[in-house]
Amino acid sequence: MAVARVTEITASSKKSFEDAVKTGVDRACKTLKNVEGAWIQDQKVVISKGKIVEYRVAMKVTFILAD
Repeated sequence: MAVARVTEITASSKKSFEDAVKTGVDRACKTLKNVEGAWIQDQKVVISKGKIVEYRVAMKVTFILAD
């Protein structure tokens, strides 16, 4: 039986929400071992002078703890 842990990650991108998710998952995989999945908890944009300048996502990443 495996034991999993969930950690929260916030990531951002100047391109898109999809890119912010990819950035967050890529970074999580560098630090955490056995990453199994992630779900997006929240999305928001940063606006400056009427233009979107940054996309942000808050996600929960699940990883399996080593035996």
